[in-house]
Amino acid sequence: MNSALRHQRADGAATLSIDCEGGASRLRDLYQRAPCRLLFPEVEAGEPLQAVLLTTTGGLTGGDRTRVEFNVGARARATLTTQAAEKLYRALPGTPPVDCSLSVQAGPDAWIEWLAQETIVFNGACLRRTFCADLAPGSRMLALESIVFGRQAMGEELRVGMLHDSWRIRRAGRLIWADAMRLEGDLAGLRAAPFGHGEARACATLLYAGPDCHELLEPVRGELGDDAHSGATLIEDLLIVRFLDRDPARLRARTVTVAGLIRHAAAGLARALPRVWYC
Repeated sequence: MNSALRHQRADGAATLSIDCEGGASRLRDLYQRAPCRLLFPEVEAGEPLQAVLLTTTGGLTGGDRTRVEFNVGARARATLTTQAAEKLYRALPGTPPVDCSLSVQAGPDAWIEWLAQETIVFNGACLRRTFCADLAPGSRMLALESIVFGRQAMGEELRVGMLHDSWRIRRAGRLIWADAMRLEGDLAGLRAAPFGHGEARACATLLYAGPDCHELLEPVRGELGDDAHSGATLIEDLLIVRFLDRDPARLRARTVTVAGLIRHAAAGLARALPRVWYC
């Protein structure tokens, strides 16, 4: 038997497809397999259709796998978020890493949001995570992912393990941005290196893809202020914002503020993120 299958504890999957009918965004297709589950809360007037992704196991560990597909059709608007921070537990020796993938497709003139709450990586955890987006002409996407290094409240330091975080963004099938972070083995030493994270206990990446991203660069930089551990830049029609902080709670607050600024300026939506972020 394949080693990955022998150690596999959970094999979750979810597919969510949203279309625009009569000017309203509606659920067209839904598939979910434990431990992945999707909930659809009521939202405030004017907000996109919202889905909340949760993991019923309460966390993931070595050998677990999740596959999520998020498809938003032409002119539809939808938000996918998570119910709470995702916990990654210590992996047993010899087990493969947690394998999580998210695939996003946006049709012409669609608005799509992936607003994930933090991933908390326990000491000894191993994670391979991929985010792939294929955006049609005229579509816009706001995506946020954060990582917390260890359980700060427990006094735990992330010393060993593996983190492989990969992003691929395509516009009309053409790759416009590729990025990856790979840390393996002595994570404490790698994070403390000059090319690493320094004293930061958390990091985040916020992406906005849209033809108006150039108009948002200066407002975002203004919001970041003189924070030497955060920054924003442009690549084609992609605005990339990076965050580092010693305090995960402070990093969370800053990402919420900047994401709220972008969604309000770009789409006329509320500055607040989905309500599950404030529970």
